[in-house]
Amino acid sequence: MRSPRSHRRHAVIGLATAALVGTPLVALAAGAHSDHTQAARQAIQGGKARNVILLIGDGMGDSEITSARNYQVGAAGRLALDTLPLSGAYTTYAVRKDNPTIPDYVTDSAASGTGWSTGHKSYNGAISVTPDGKPVPTILELAKKAGFRTGDVTTAELQDATPAVLGSHVVSRDCKGPQSMTACPTNATENGGAGSIAEQLVRTAPDVLLGGGKQYFDQTVQAGRFAGLSVLQQAQVGGYQVVTDAAGLAAAKPNAPILGTFAKNNMDLEWVGPTPTKTGTAPSRCEVNAARTASQPHLVDMASKALQVLDRQTRTSRKGFFLQIEGASIDKQDHAANPCGQIGETIAFDAAVKKALDYQRSHRDTLVVVTADHGHTSQIVEGPTEGVTATLRTNEGGDLTISYATAPITGSQQHTGTEVRIAAGGPQAANVLGVTDQTELFFTMRRALGLG
Repeated sequence: MRSPRSHRRHAVIGLATAALVGTPLVALAAGAHSDHTQAARQAIQGGKARNVILLIGDGMGDSEITSARNYQVGAAGRLALDTLPLSGAYTTYAVRKDNPTIPDYVTDSAASGTGWSTGHKSYNGAISVTPDGKPVPTILELAKKAGFRTGDVTTAELQDATPAVLGSHVVSRDCKGPQSMTACPTNATENGGAGSIAEQLVRTAPDVLLGGGKQYFDQTVQAGRFAGLSVLQQAQVGGYQVVTDAAGLAAAKPNAPILGTFAKNNMDLEWVGPTPTKTGTAPSRCEVNAARTASQPHLVDMASKALQVLDRQTRTSRKGFFLQIEGASIDKQDHAANPCGQIGETIAFDAAVKKALDYQRSHRDTLVVVTADHGHTSQIVEGPTEGVTATLRTNEGGDLTISYATAPITGSQQHTGTEVRIAAGGPQAANVLGVTDQTELFFTMRRALGLG
């Protein structure tokens, strides 16, 4: 029988695993039937953190985690995100814009991100503004002001809601570039506002800014100091190294800010597979997405570079860093009722979680938090239902049937209002225990970094 350490190594499998297309895999639970009391006691610690790494699986509810676990490491296996020592659940609701005293029980990524990045509830579509449209400081902005290095990494457009909430303030998440401001006239630079999400992100200037959304960085600034330049040129004037492919990212120097924009919109999917139908599908396997642009880095590559750069930049400083890493297309492929797309993105996200936990092992003063912004629609079911389903043959040889039932297969599946998992390890991690709210995560991170 394998040792618990061997079990853990066996359970976390890279994207290139032969098990994806080869023989079935059975991974047993790490440390099954052991007493976790002492480990939990050791994990409950207060104090300050030198670094905070926040990992967001967009749309990654319990069903999405379980689907990925069952497919990749087996029902008794454990993903890297399952190994954090302390876990709880947090509530995810937004509020109504016209009456913030009334909850909007199903949040979008903008309102939920505003919650953990600022500590304030807001309406669906809000990017780090209160319901009356006023900007409020974010955890990244506060960390930067206090002398910490910062990073913002995603597989979506960098102007998408989750990365946007850290460094921009607009009344609508749709205002991604200076020529896409129809929904935010008061925020437009030509009207005296702070500008689009893209403009504000490069002005906030995280030390590492990696993801998609190049089309919005290519838009032209309409007014102010940078009028007539593209946002990408604005970033270069501000001192950013701009990289557009994996080779450029690998070669980027750690002594200057890095802006990596690797796709026109969202970055390409890791896996592809069957489309659900009303009568289900025959059991099948997921496949690596052959159409994925080879020059795009994977999320784990971006996470590795961000950690390398931020660690290098803080070695001689009393202050560490704040880094957010998002696996964005778990949500997007849940919307698309694409089980292999959804699972592949979860496994890619889990590889980034493992990278963060590896870093934490040699940097014990690092708080690592893994959570989601909201739940989603996919459910593991016994077999074909009145909804639409697809059945996947897992690595351990079982049949995994996933149902999508909140919209027709031709439409977009919907978010749910459920609470979602939050797990953590490191200083202040005990504050995720029990049932909390998304806004409380802001205060946990602020306390951990000693920001007041």
